[in-house]
Amino acid sequence: MNPFRFIPILLMAAGAAMALPPAPADDAKPAPPPAIKSFDLNAIDKTADPCTDFYQYACGNWNKNNPIPADQVRWARSFSLLMERNRYLLWQELDAASKDPKTPLEKQYGDYYAACMDTASIEKKGLAPLEPGLERIAALKDAQGLGTLVGRLAADGVSTTPFRFGVRQDEKDSSKQIASISQGGLSLPDRDYYIVDSKRFQDIRAEYAAHVTKMFTLAGDTAGQAAKEAAAVMAIETALAKASTSRTDLREPENRYHIYTVSDFEKLAPGLDFQAYFKDVEVGHFETLNVATPEFFKALNGLVTTEPVDAWKSYLRWHLIHGEASNLPKAFFDENFAFFGKTLAGQKEPTPRWKQCTAMTDRALGEAVGQDWVKQNFPPAAKASMDKLVAALEKALGEDIKTLPWMSEDTKKAAEEKLALVRNKIGYPEKWRNYSALKVSRNDLIGNLERSEVFERNWDLGHLGKPVDEKEWGMTPPTVNAYYDPSMNDINFPAGILQPPFFDFTVDPAVNFGGIGVVIGHEITHGFDDEGSKYDGKGNLREWQTPADRKAFTERTDCEVKEYDGFEAAPAHGDAGAQKLNGKLTLGENTADNGGLRIAYLALLDTLASEGKTINETIDGYTEAQRYFLGFAQVWCQNQTEQAARQSALVDPHSPGRWRVNGTVQNFDEFGKAFRCKKGQPMYPANSCRVW
Repeated sequence: MNPFRFIPILLMAAGAAMALPPAPADDAKPAPPPAIKSFDLNAIDKTADPCTDFYQYACGNWNKNNPIPADQVRWARSFSLLMERNRYLLWQELDAASKDPKTPLEKQYGDYYAACMDTASIEKKGLAPLEPGLERIAALKDAQGLGTLVGRLAADGVSTTPFRFGVRQDEKDSSKQIASISQGGLSLPDRDYYIVDSKRFQDIRAEYAAHVTKMFTLAGDTAGQAAKEAAAVMAIETALAKASTSRTDLREPENRYHIYTVSDFEKLAPGLDFQAYFKDVEVGHFETLNVATPEFFKALNGLVTTEPVDAWKSYLRWHLIHGEASNLPKAFFDENFAFFGKTLAGQKEPTPRWKQCTAMTDRALGEAVGQDWVKQNFPPAAKASMDKLVAALEKALGEDIKTLPWMSEDTKKAAEEKLALVRNKIGYPEKWRNYSALKVSRNDLIGNLERSEVFERNWDLGHLGKPVDEKEWGMTPPTVNAYYDPSMNDINFPAGILQPPFFDFTVDPAVNFGGIGVVIGHEITHGFDDEGSKYDGKGNLREWQTPADRKAFTERTDCEVKEYDGFEAAPAHGDAGAQKLNGKLTLGENTADNGGLRIAYLALLDTLASEGKTINETIDGYTEAQRYFLGFAQVWCQNQTEQAARQSALVDPHSPGRWRVNGTVQNFDEFGKAFRCKKGQPMYPANSCRVW
């Protein structure tokens, strides 16, 4: 999937979940998760001053009483709790289908889950499922055959390419679907892990090289040969990292849009036979494509000509083994977890197998599994209520646009036109995907994964040249997340997030608007953040603000960049200095958080007025205004390992929970008024940032 296609509200670290009883053995029945409170008075730390540190006030007791489970790296009160609840419900469905399927669809996803859970067969087969790919790699004669080789591997569902290829909407003509190719090929989380020269990153690189060596040894290399292969992998990946454009720079749409003819693209990398690659992956004919990162392909071509063929064979062999490490015998699994789980993320124990297999099945057959899941967990009444909430938030943003002091009437009109064109997708697709072409075997996990890879690739490449289907989804129904797609100009809320604690029929409006209301407002605001505002209502990359308004807009977003640059993601520890946030990387999400909090509050005021209530009415000792901000803050109560916090600061465009709370409330005067703060206190500063 295109990493730039849509903007989710949250990027959770792998394995993030809730506090359960001790993880069951793989053959034990998982325990059901406890109920989730929409609003938790016991989470509040009343020894803290809400005007000094509102996050500590709203979340302090919860964070103190909820340490990170051993199989997690991040532990969040709302997202993790709900993710684990949904995963448990999904597991029940998959487990039942694996034992006694009632329909062909249940048979398909039940068998997929069963193959994943069959660890005895995985152990018995060893590396045998990888042998066809390993043999292809071993047969590579020279680096000039690299394009043909990676194409043939991809045709078999084996992904080893040092780049990403697929079909995307044309950024400047969203009615078209075009071929697109971009950088890739790294195993560590970000280019900085290869090129930053601090002691922390030097240590990680040394541990990574040792890990790659161990994996090659497990695969049959001698110690000397494994070390040599690991050095080759490190050399190629480091060169690719140096050639890669940073995540921050890729947030600028103009930096990832470069239309080339196929012949001109081939001149960038003549050492790779891309015609052979395109033929092997069976993509339709195209004469032009978007080359998102041209300089990367120039550098890749240089590597093809300078690195010996044996180095490339080591690189491809590594990516084949690494890509399947979680589905290989225990020795490979354990070594993979020791580095990528423990060392990089601080996770103490592996995620239980039933959780891994539930997530894997959802990824492969999400809309097949989701059809049955929504029948049980997302009634029509919930969808109708969400429609009303979204309408209320869109109305509030429309009114907010009209009163913006920095925006001219011409730009306001264009913004209102874009808002009117936003599509709302709630719960699940109107039309489910057909998975009948995907063959699933009950005793062939890696075969299933490879066939699924081919199925997804064919589905993606099949979009080439066809009309855009605005009803397609980019997330599965049980997913606890939401996203805005700038090329579609749509907001998408899977059924998975439309549950307590975000959305609860039994609580007062303030809590719901602080929960799901802010999520809705966040996604709508994405259409008007520093990136989304560069797309018009039809999803085309086109400037619709006047030059003066764009200048004023940039001045306001620059205020947020500087503000969030000053926030600390992780304190100094040992040889590692304090890890600050990257205000530019997180700008879009911070703008969406700030805008979402403001417009959800405006929508709450309208809703209370329509019910004959006021924002000052009291429940459990808190006004509706205070409950709104507490409901919002408690969405982001979280604990996180230091390693995960540092990694997230580099790769995640979202700020951590503390700053998603404190950073937004200190920019919204209604918070200071609600908690009777004095002007000049940290959460009620004399000067604050505001875009929307």
